[in-house]
Amino acid sequence: MSAPEHLVFITGRMAKARLEKVASTLPTERFAWSIADAGVKVAALMTEEIIRRRVTIPEGATRIVLPGRCRANPEALAEHFGLPVERGPDEVVDLPAYLGLAGRKVDLSRHDLRIFSEIVDASKMTPDQILAKGLDLARRGADVIDLGGLPDTEFPHLEECVRLLKGAGLKVSVDSFSLDELTRGAKAGADYLLSLNEETLDLAFETDAVPILVPVRPDDLPSLDRAIERMEKAGRPYMADPILEPIHFGFVESITRYHETRKRWPGIEMMMGTGNLTELTEADSLGVTTLLVGMCSELSIRNVLIVQVSNHTRRTVEEHDAARRVMFAAKAESALPKGYGRQLLALHDKRPFVQTPEEIAAQAAEVRDPNYRIAVAEDGIHAFNRDVHTIGTDAMAFFPDLDVAADGAHAFYLGGELTKAETAWRLGKRYVQDEPLRWGVAADEEVEDTTAFKKAGHTKHSGPGGAERAARDATPVEADAGKPEVVESGEAGSIETEATGDRGVRIVCGKLVPAGES
Repeated sequence: MSAPEHLVFITGRMAKARLEKVASTLPTERFAWSIADAGVKVAALMTEEIIRRRVTIPEGATRIVLPGRCRANPEALAEHFGLPVERGPDEVVDLPAYLGLAGRKVDLSRHDLRIFSEIVDASKMTPDQILAKGLDLARRGADVIDLGGLPDTEFPHLEECVRLLKGAGLKVSVDSFSLDELTRGAKAGADYLLSLNEETLDLAFETDAVPILVPVRPDDLPSLDRAIERMEKAGRPYMADPILEPIHFGFVESITRYHETRKRWPGIEMMMGTGNLTELTEADSLGVTTLLVGMCSELSIRNVLIVQVSNHTRRTVEEHDAARRVMFAAKAESALPKGYGRQLLALHDKRPFVQTPEEIAAQAAEVRDPNYRIAVAEDGIHAFNRDVHTIGTDAMAFFPDLDVAADGAHAFYLGGELTKAETAWRLGKRYVQDEPLRWGVAADEEVEDTTAFKKAGHTKHSGPGGAERAARDATPVEADAGKPEVVESGEAGSIETEATGDRGVRIVCGKLVPAGES
């Protein structure tokens, strides 16, 4: 049996006790560990230079893990220490999952589901508009751009649109009830035709475009079987779509038809059009999408036709893309679709509160400056600095306790942060001061430089005594820092905790900024 990996967790004094508690739960047969306390109070304030000068790596270490919010460059530190250095999770409680102790190494890079994204009113759009729309849908995750024709609406520029999209490197399908439009689209180079049934199937033998076969009527599954039989005998490529119907208009029966078709034809390519459920059900579409993609995964349906028209389905491409990756990973591991990240969790988080009220109280007791910290625990929102620690659940009710009546900028900042914290507490979401709430795939996440501190905004504490506070807080970060310490596994609780004051990199309304900025 190989020796356990020796991890070194670099941290600051305030996080050390929590880190020891979590590290002590790591399985000893897999991990030995050391905690290297750089001597600064807040781990996020550690700079690359501080770590290089103040941290000694114990002998036998194999890997170094930085706090997720530490702004040091892992590659530069790896070169300095001669060991792999990586940025760990933002929250200590997520460390076991980060180390793969949740039972799997999450890989969401793969999928086997092709997304057809329909432009439903293509006939009313200009070719340039269609090209721009197609490129945007592809950027979001669509694999095929579907040009939807409208009944009794001419589409004279269909061929031009197909050629434009193909010229941009996109796959194209034409979706129409008009046999003439399907024929024109195929001749222009469309890759797929939606949809043909046994009465219009001759077109499939006049073009190289792959047809999607549907029943003559949704409840006429035998007609779909006959179309499939004809394509099978001819040895031509195709897909079969038994047609998903809306709730109360045949939804359950349509699901059984997909199941029945897969039983009758185990190896064929199939498609499911999810829009009849996502568009025609006024519910958050992420959960609906996830369920339908899960059905596709079970039935080995590898193509979906999606529609993104209603405002509540504005992220349906991204939702299908995220869901297909989770389902592929779970199916490959014969696992439930759990523990594969937070992309499919928009309103609620599985583990929203990363600190207990007691842990926040201990943190508040160590604060020595006037800048407010905000945290959320199960008992509510905590706002605290060196003078105040108040708890509540109504953001506006905090104002009388915070002593910012004469400081408009700070009051504005705190109002925004506390409102965000209230939203997180009420929904059961994670809250991190100065960071946006995370909405999974329901909203784009900000991309930031994880090696640089945030720039200061216009929220500096500017009330009475603000200048004196700024001068006092501008002392070097290590001016009264504690002695660097290393604790090994098995020695938890042996380190003395001495007060430090990390002020060279300042906290301005929660933001970590260089001391000279305001």
